[in-house]
Amino acid sequence: MHTRLFALFLISSLVSARDLPNILWITSEDNGPHLGCYGDDYATTPNLDTLAKKGMIYTRAISNAPVCAPARTTIISGMYPPSTGAEHMRSMTRLPSNFKMYPTYLRELGYYCTNNSKEDYNLMKEGEVWHESGRNGHWRNRPKGSPFFAIFNFTISHESKIRKRPHEQVHDPAKVRVPAYHPDHPEVRKDWAQYYDMITEMDKMVGDKLKELKKDGLEKDTIIFYFGDHGSGMPRSKRWPFFSGLNVPLIVQLPEKWKHLASPDFKVGGSSDRRVGFVDLAPTLLSIAGQKPPAHLQGHAFLGKHQASEQEYGYGFRGRMDERYDMVRSVVGKRYVYVRNYMPHKLYGQHVGYMFLTTTTQVWKRLFDEGKLNQVQSHFWKTKTPEELYDLENDPDEVNNLAKSKDHIDVLKKMRLAHVNHLKKIIDVGFLPEGEIHQRSKGTTPYEMARTEKYPFQRIMLAADMASGLSPWATKPLIGYLRDNDSAIRYWGAMGLLMRGKQGVKLGGKHLEKSLLDDSPYVRVVAAEALGTYGSKEQIKLAVKTLGELANPIQNGCFPSMLAMNAIDHLDDKAKSLLPFLESMPQTPTEVDKRFQGYVGRLITTTVGELKGEK
Repeated sequence: MHTRLFALFLISSLVSARDLPNILWITSEDNGPHLGCYGDDYATTPNLDTLAKKGMIYTRAISNAPVCAPARTTIISGMYPPSTGAEHMRSMTRLPSNFKMYPTYLRELGYYCTNNSKEDYNLMKEGEVWHESGRNGHWRNRPKGSPFFAIFNFTISHESKIRKRPHEQVHDPAKVRVPAYHPDHPEVRKDWAQYYDMITEMDKMVGDKLKELKKDGLEKDTIIFYFGDHGSGMPRSKRWPFFSGLNVPLIVQLPEKWKHLASPDFKVGGSSDRRVGFVDLAPTLLSIAGQKPPAHLQGHAFLGKHQASEQEYGYGFRGRMDERYDMVRSVVGKRYVYVRNYMPHKLYGQHVGYMFLTTTTQVWKRLFDEGKLNQVQSHFWKTKTPEELYDLENDPDEVNNLAKSKDHIDVLKKMRLAHVNHLKKIIDVGFLPEGEIHQRSKGTTPYEMARTEKYPFQRIMLAADMASGLSPWATKPLIGYLRDNDSAIRYWGAMGLLMRGKQGVKLGGKHLEKSLLDDSPYVRVVAAEALGTYGSKEQIKLAVKTLGELANPIQNGCFPSMLAMNAIDHLDDKAKSLLPFLESMPQTPTEVDKRFQGYVGRLITTTVGELKGEK
């Protein structure tokens, strides 16, 4: 009897598995919707254009993060990285033990799951996630009769390929559209044209993979997704949570057999402006497979049996980008984009070493230094405003900030409220210094820590809002924050005074001097940067001494070292006395994930070069 029941169970499982659609994801790196099917006449993308005719394009799809590792982390978890402590580029933390990466749920349903080939998550993999993950991953390796979920990721359009020389040009640089924020320069045109050349190469790879699917007789049984992993690899797209950095091409094709899984807005050969993001992909996969998404997933299924209602907004974020700290959150609507800068004292175009390898970045910065750019082109090399609002309909390049427009007050208030409500809903842990995310989470995870008394979220968020709002009336409360029991409140108190420049240090200087002895190295660094940048000669001396004491990554740990090195770099020649120390200092922290052990070294190289007067 037992054997018979087991046989019936196996038969039932096989029948159930056969009722599941195959799912193919084709992804490409560092390219926005610069495709013919999106109305770009300059692009040459016949294979993706054909796929779009058979399926549907999404015009308001976003990657949530404008850079690869956090974007990929959003997908694999179905959660916003600011809620899991994984927002910073190539950081590493964990999900709660009862949360699973989405391939695990698909495997439990009977799917054979392959990933060809990149992972690069900011979350540790727990248990078995993929059946195969690497260059050999393929649906052809699955057991007979098993449905498959397969990813093929093409890197040919990556940022690094834009600058690879020599290059035989295919697209004419003279005909490329240069966005308003970039200078119209021959080298910039070459980079943009080469970007389009790489997209054409990627399109050929997509075509080859689709032919493979057809050759295997799987076309009629397979749902196909194609999407890019964030905006273009050109500067001010990649790494910035403007629409230009978040907007990705997303094409979905449903074969006739699986048309019943479509959403009401799905139209073959058509388009949808439905706000969808990477956070929605995991729940959508489960919904397609007939499985109700677990409650902890923060996205919304847009296809399948358990699809959710359309969302009014999508949400983007920016944390540390390689070696440079920042904190930006954005809201994407049907027409408008809202941006909230929590560190408005920082330049948009902070010196990220990897970004500066691109010729466009170098030319753009040189022309700015030479005073040869107009106001719009110069904007990238200046500090920010706390809030930004852009009208995508009339300003697709996002260069005309409407945050102070009287005609857009209602739009601003509505999107600001949506932003705050989103932070509260996910409990954004990005308001903590990066090192404190890990310190406060010892023995647990950032997601779980954020839901305890260890993270007084409401108070910290309000302190950050007051600090970064730049209102003059807030200076006195910010000085009071320097005496708070919570180190994150003290951190934002010091940040608020730094953001207010000379006036902030003039009013709060004596209190900042006391903060140089704070228990938290992050408070000490920010206080030192404020005093070193805007203080008296004696205060500058104290500040430089403090930063020198915190810069060694072996003695102090990676996170205090990175923050201190950023501050030293910002002090320019005021930190010149540290040059011999920096040249002999260890560069590689040992207690962190190997993927970002080189960031301290990059900061040292950049800072030493600047202090020596090297370009």
